[in-house]
Amino acid sequence: MQHKQVALLFSFSTCCVLILTLTTAHHTTNSPSINTTTITKGDNITKQGCQKQCGNVTVPYPFGIGHGCALDEVFQLNCSTSTLYIGESDIQVYAISDDEMRISNMVAQNCYSKSGVLSLPEVPAGISMGSLQPYSFSTLNRFTAIGCDEIPFITGLNFTSVCVSFCFDNSSDSVVEGRCMGEGCCQTEIPKGLKYFDTELISLRNHTDVWYFSPCGYAFLGEANRFHFRGLPDLNDTNFVKRIMDNVPIVLDWAIGNLTCVEAREHKDYACLNNSRCVDSDTGLSGYRCSCDPGYKGNPYISPGCQDIDECAESDTNPCELNCINMPGSYNCSCPEGYTGDGKKDGRGCIAVNSNSEFPWIKFSVGMGVGFVSLVVGSILLYFCINKRKVIKNREKFFRQNGGILLKQQISSKKGGVEATKIFTAEELKKATNNYANDRILGRGGNGIVYRGILSDNRIVAIKKSKFVDENQIEQFINEVLILTQVNHRNVVKLFGCCLEAEVPLLVYEYVSHGTLYEHIHNQSAAPWLSLQNRLRIAAETASSLSYLHSSATMPIIHRDVKSTNILLDDVYTAKVSDFGASRLVPLDQTHIATLVQGTLGYLDPEYFHTGQLTEKSDVYSFGVVLAELLTGMKPILRDNSNKDKCLVEYFVSSMNKNNLFQILDRRVVREGGLEQLQKIAELVKSCLHLHGEDRPTMKEVAMELESLRKFTSPWANGRGHEENEDESSDLYTIPIDSNTGIDNFSGQYPYSYTNSSIFSGQYSSDTSSLIHNTNIPR
Repeated sequence: MQHKQVALLFSFSTCCVLILTLTTAHHTTNSPSINTTTITKGDNITKQGCQKQCGNVTVPYPFGIGHGCALDEVFQLNCSTSTLYIGESDIQVYAISDDEMRISNMVAQNCYSKSGVLSLPEVPAGISMGSLQPYSFSTLNRFTAIGCDEIPFITGLNFTSVCVSFCFDNSSDSVVEGRCMGEGCCQTEIPKGLKYFDTELISLRNHTDVWYFSPCGYAFLGEANRFHFRGLPDLNDTNFVKRIMDNVPIVLDWAIGNLTCVEAREHKDYACLNNSRCVDSDTGLSGYRCSCDPGYKGNPYISPGCQDIDECAESDTNPCELNCINMPGSYNCSCPEGYTGDGKKDGRGCIAVNSNSEFPWIKFSVGMGVGFVSLVVGSILLYFCINKRKVIKNREKFFRQNGGILLKQQISSKKGGVEATKIFTAEELKKATNNYANDRILGRGGNGIVYRGILSDNRIVAIKKSKFVDENQIEQFINEVLILTQVNHRNVVKLFGCCLEAEVPLLVYEYVSHGTLYEHIHNQSAAPWLSLQNRLRIAAETASSLSYLHSSATMPIIHRDVKSTNILLDDVYTAKVSDFGASRLVPLDQTHIATLVQGTLGYLDPEYFHTGQLTEKSDVYSFGVVLAELLTGMKPILRDNSNKDKCLVEYFVSSMNKNNLFQILDRRVVREGGLEQLQKIAELVKSCLHLHGEDRPTMKEVAMELESLRKFTSPWANGRGHEENEDESSDLYTIPIDSNTGIDNFSGQYPYSYTNSSIFSGQYSSDTSSLIHNTNIPR
């Protein structure tokens, strides 16, 4: 078992490193609860003659128990011995509301003996809703793992995520109640619209080092605010699985059909009836739901639709003081003759008019009212003044905390620094992003969120809002800001400046309008502009910018996360290298720096992963992967005929060594390129992908070679490239490549295929190079 895990680790480590996405858990309650909203109010909530409840769970239409009681078969539920299930499955339903359903949980579990042998059979966990079902997993859920020797995976369609749970020095002292940040407990989010998931638990040492206080590992998906990590008691609780299944449900989003509201209204089976409105599903999938209009209640799916709420019916809830008149969807308050006022209990009410009164009640009341209003207004103004002063103090605090004083000192000490580095105010960027509105979001990443902003001078910029900041590296952060603002290369996204008044720093970049190179390469409709010459131009522009960062910047900069998603394209498809969140400066007297390993699966330099020493050759390796991606049109992680994932690096080098490269290149590349030209490009890719950095070329050499290759002319002018019956089994090479120059020379760099189903990104310190990765993820 251990030998198999070590082999799998070596295969895994050449292509990926994991970025931990961790979220703090919320408090739990004792049992799942039912959200009571309009769909469960009113006289009729089920079809006539159908069962209304199963046990203590109310079943509102469009759901139904038994044949003919639901909107259609996918909403049909099954009641057995007072327990409600989804269809004929064993998934128990706890509650149904307007837009959610809470169901029973599953917990993956691995328990070990003191010697590291499984003491109980492995228990996996996974649920599939099916493509035709109206359900998807809500983002109210979190994927959670418990244990001190765990690497849990959750996998779904086009989605895989992982969090790592260890204990510092294999001691229980680092485990803290309520803290789920990777020490005894870890959590990660799931995307909207997820239809199925599988989970798997992997242990590095089978709990042999932590067995005395953590003999088992657990992983589950469940509602975040229903789980509270109890710390050490959870690690050795023999009743943990039952506690989770009893108290932490899974939340499902549901919707009707696969049409939007606009489309559904044109169909005869449109489900929203009288006095209701249609609401589009916000899960990223199609479908809609119905909701009663304000002032109405009931089930909008059952005839005659939502019913008017009679606000005047109940005396204790009547909003009027004396006279109340109910109206469709509303009500009206009035006062009888001899009274004045608006008639509302929460307003002026009804006041009797008495001309014989000796005391001026009206004047007295008006005076009291004016005095009260003055007091309230004064209190509000005082509150806003205090709050504004507090905001100003907080901004000053954050400015100092984020290195603002140090940045100003550096700017004043450098000639031209004021023009090169602009310090934006928090108000400027808040206004530029419309208070960070959701419709201004350009993208999300592991380090933060990027917004589209419009400055006061009408410049369009990209504003990156970090998720966190390391106070111990503020000086390095400020130094990097100064260096990056002085980087001046047409193929590098320009950093205009930063804002340090917020809790976390905000960076202001040049806005690039035409998306990422990744989107254009892997677009199913195949970008028509992406000819071989344009691919070479993009590669040459990218190589030129990296060469500039390595050799011509004030202080050498290693990007550390070169990939096609970090290469942006402007409106004339010029390449712009972006996202320097992981970049590092290299002192002029050093050739490498030791740092936490960080990168992306498929692009990460294996030498850097194993040693933790970052050099400019790490960028060369990642660029080689991007160049292979451009030539083949394949993703860095691709699926082979046996339905297993493998690295493009492995596939590319292996195809070269087997003289089969002709078959994996993009058809348009083969059609437009010459044999010698394509052979030289492929050899350049292979040289960039050497296992040892010292055997790779520099980015300057790569850039020069690409410029030379761009000058080649295609030999297909004679007509061979247009022959419909061209023999595609032939390859680029007229002389077979020596098999001894193949994969074996990479010293085991590509010995295995990858079966993890998606792209991860993550970060580890270099001492985790012994990480063992079990790749048999169930589907």
